[in-house]
Amino acid sequence: MNKDSKIYVAGHRGLVGSAILKTLQSKGYTNIIGRTSYELDLSNQVAVQEFFSSENPEYVFLAAAKVGGIVANNTYRADFIYENLMIQNNVIHQSYVNGVKKLLFLGSTCIYPKDCPQPITEEYLLTNTLEYTNEPYAIAKIAGIKMCESYNLQYGTNFISVMPTNLYGPNDNFDLEKSHVLPALLRKIHLAKLLSENKTEKVLKNLGFKNMEETTHYLSKFGVTANSVEVWGSGNPKREFLWSEDMADACVFLMENRDFKDIINSSPRGYDEGSGDEIRNTHINIGTGEDISIKELAEMIKNIVGFKGQLVFNTDKPDGTMRKLTDVSKLNQLGWRHSLNLREGVSRLYNWYF
Repeated sequence: MNKDSKIYVAGHRGLVGSAILKTLQSKGYTNIIGRTSYELDLSNQVAVQEFFSSENPEYVFLAAAKVGGIVANNTYRADFIYENLMIQNNVIHQSYVNGVKKLLFLGSTCIYPKDCPQPITEEYLLTNTLEYTNEPYAIAKIAGIKMCESYNLQYGTNFISVMPTNLYGPNDNFDLEKSHVLPALLRKIHLAKLLSENKTEKVLKNLGFKNMEETTHYLSKFGVTANSVEVWGSGNPKREFLWSEDMADACVFLMENRDFKDIINSSPRGYDEGSGDEIRNTHINIGTGEDISIKELAEMIKNIVGFKGQLVFNTDKPDGTMRKLTDVSKLNQLGWRHSLNLREGVSRLYNWYF
């Protein structure tokens, strides 16, 4: 990419897209375009066709998606599979039709089987049953990987798929009902601290309620009091977390320095053109290769926030998959490694949001 190349960041206001946009700007790229969901409905085939035809972007970062936590994924199953399939189908196809030089499609490590061997390599895709609660979202993302892969093989496009691990960072979703575990814990523990310090005005402002009776009732649904915070499950499951701006740096690095052919050649088996070898699993894990238990994460957040109360682990709630650690050797081999550790990242996020 040249500094004046026309770059379209789809989903530029979300956690992923905003980090990519910030990284591009910091590197001196000057011709970046974006559209909000109100300005461009990416699930609308005609609207996307007209956008690509009129704007003619040279490079595309496809970070737009319908995302949410375990409850949202399990409750709105039809919405998650329909909207994500429509968004990615439209953007990927129009990128091909309009001659986009390179596209980067972003998914998630939830694409892998529920009981996957650890750490998870790219080769484990489609080897077993998916986690039920987010199966529709995962299937949509797998379809996106295969769409990019198939267009590359049939049409000679240069579309790359990356699967980041659990992300956190600026512009994260802190909704107590729909957010992922890290921002949810951070906000819950912050609110508990405010309650313990009797800072009622700050609690009301944070939640948008008019009185403490209403607020206390609402927070009780999430196990938040002045003395304790409820955490779902036993706290034993382990998760890997990546600072969103590290993820963005990896994405821009790949767009600047690597092509689809490089990724094929980086696979464990390699690829001999003309040999009839099957080309599979050309996506790339993006992560740290390090994980932490939910209990350790909650204790870390409690320490950073400065909450003196108790963490209560509700074992009546599901643990989910016990471990999800990515193998990032493929990404490391391609020349990129993460830089920010988790404690520093959580501190930065807390300072950013609160």
